[in-house]
Amino acid sequence: MNRFARWTETNRWIWSALGVALLWLVLAAATARLTLESLSGVAQSASFLVLPALGQMFVVTTGRGNIDLAIPSTITLAAFLSMNILGGSDAMLPVCLAAIVAAGLGIGAVNAVLVVRLRIPAMIATLGVGYVLATAALLANRHFTSYVVAPALAFIANRRVLGVPVMAIAAVAAVLAAGFVLRRTVYGRLLSAVGQSLRAAELSGVRSGRIIASTFLTSGVLAALDGMVLAAHAGGAFLEVGSPYLLQSVGAVVLGGTLISGGNATALGTLTGAFLLVLLVTAMQVIGLPIGVQEILEGVVIVLVLALSGRMSGTRRPGTAR
Repeated sequence: MNRFARWTETNRWIWSALGVALLWLVLAAATARLTLESLSGVAQSASFLVLPALGQMFVVTTGRGNIDLAIPSTITLAAFLSMNILGGSDAMLPVCLAAIVAAGLGIGAVNAVLVVRLRIPAMIATLGVGYVLATAALLANRHFTSYVVAPALAFIANRRVLGVPVMAIAAVAAVLAAGFVLRRTVYGRLLSAVGQSLRAAELSGVRSGRIIASTFLTSGVLAALDGMVLAAHAGGAFLEVGSPYLLQSVGAVVLGGTLISGGNATALGTLTGAFLLVLLVTAMQVIGLPIGVQEILEGVVIVLVLALSGRMSGTRRPGTAR
């Protein structure tokens, strides 16, 4: 029993994975509409959540309550930029990709300066940046001229290979890369050290400012890339395209087992957490709950997990400096 407890302690993703399996079995028993094809659809929807959730995971891992609230506006602005730059042509794809990455880096850099240099709490800084980006997206909407999706992006966002969504394959690849960075690189160990105890990491010679800044850069780039493929999936850009990813990006991270107090993250858990969250929304839609009730229940689940995560992390590390 103790061995199992220790294993689950280091593999917290297992709980969200079990939640996915259990919820799927319940839904399959309750309705005949759930098939492997519908599971593929859930996987595709979850894949669009995985990219911003991975960025959020890196930010959350730095601890001190750091959260990137600019993700929804970054996604929305990137969606407009990509559609306007591409104009439905694959020829402009390299230029568009460079512009989207540059935009993500720029947004992340602004967040990093506000948080690291000016020492503004991350929630306040990123919320303010999000409002500025929302205004920029509103201006971009006035000059939005194209609803034609570039074929290459449409293939990534909408097509399947052997029944598996291409976007799901891309999301799994991103998770594997993030997991490698967290577990197998010096950067990953330094990131965990900063999240566990900022003061102790700095006394050990870790340049914590650079580590924290890098997570905001990562979050900005992943959110911007997600906005580009989301626009292709939706067949255009609109002002609310990024709105669902504010709560859901945090929810996928905490449901997957990443500690909200920082210092310990799981990329695989972020994947299973995103899948569980999307499956939960799907279940509420199958039941026929109103949109408002769905959002309330989704928020209640995430808040409960946040509270449980906070209590568990506080119990494990009572003497950790913050």
